[in-house]
Amino acid sequence: MKKKLSTLLMIAVLVSATLSACGNKEKNETGKTNTANDKTVTEESAAAAETPATAEDTGNTTGEKEKVRIVLDWTPNTNHTGLYVAQAKGFFDAAGLDVEIMQPPEGSTTELVGAGGAEFGISFQDTLAPTFASDNSMPVTAVAAIIQHNTSGIISLKKTGIDTPAKMAGHSYATWDSPIELAIIKKIVEDDGGNYDDIKMIPNTVSDVVTALQTDIDSVWVYYAWDGIATKVAGLDTNYFNFADYGKELDYYSPVIIGNNDFLKNNSETAKEFLDAVRQGYEYAIANPDDAAAILLAAVPELDETLVKESQNWLADQYKAEETRWGYIDPARWDAFYAWLFKNGLVEKEIPAGTGFSNDYLAK
Repeated sequence: MKKKLSTLLMIAVLVSATLSACGNKEKNETGKTNTANDKTVTEESAAAAETPATAEDTGNTTGEKEKVRIVLDWTPNTNHTGLYVAQAKGFFDAAGLDVEIMQPPEGSTTELVGAGGAEFGISFQDTLAPTFASDNSMPVTAVAAIIQHNTSGIISLKKTGIDTPAKMAGHSYATWDSPIELAIIKKIVEDDGGNYDDIKMIPNTVSDVVTALQTDIDSVWVYYAWDGIATKVAGLDTNYFNFADYGKELDYYSPVIIGNNDFLKNNSETAKEFLDAVRQGYEYAIANPDDAAAILLAAVPELDETLVKESQNWLADQYKAEETRWGYIDPARWDAFYAWLFKNGLVEKEIPAGTGFSNDYLAK
């Protein structure tokens, strides 16, 4: 996990990130990276992004639009599609909002939002834990779950035989050496009867999972919607097991939209309007994954078209899953993960139940 910056460093990050768009950055808040192949957008994709604006709620259509910034956690991908759809389909405009989708900063998205460099950002429940367990926590609150369940886990080539967590023992694993990461690996392996100490840890921040799995790295932690789908597109025969299947405490929220606490307090109606427009974007992506993929490709043409379309269709069933409301954060699941972290000595102090999130800004 990244250590918290001093106040001076946070200001420096804020100034740097606000003045420049780090368009080529591929490092997310966990230290993991994603991959994106070059692809020229099709005429069909470009046309989709120019679809006339429509919206469920006309919102504020008079006067100047209110400026709202949201900073991404890493390179644009299908986790972010709802934002691009809301922009392209006019949902933000209809709400009277001028929304800027900012590329990720060199430092932490969470720290940038906390310092006021953006009103909203994308983060992860696990990377938020250290700040909520600190006496000087960053002033941010998770206000929506982009994906309802944790869809990350361990992937490996089928020929390695790692079809259960216990079988990671005796094989290599690419680690970015995060205490929470390693504790999760240890839990699933030992709960499955395996020997965690027999895993060959290879320090490596994998930038290309498809390539990495064809080297001396046997297993990698991936977010399945992107890198897992990438292995499928590449024709690799893989085994995959999802962390959420190995305990409620591992079904944490990844990723989430966070908001700056002062902004949320002083601009609650704007926050609600913003999140409702975002909701419309993600619900459009759920109902129209192919068109949503085309919109994302038009906005970010360097992404691989096949990967985006496959990923978008896979995520259509994951954004809301069994929930009726997009963005809803289950208090019991949120608290269970943080209780597990404290029990295992992974945070400085206990995080009180109900800390760090709110469903108050979501549409009822």
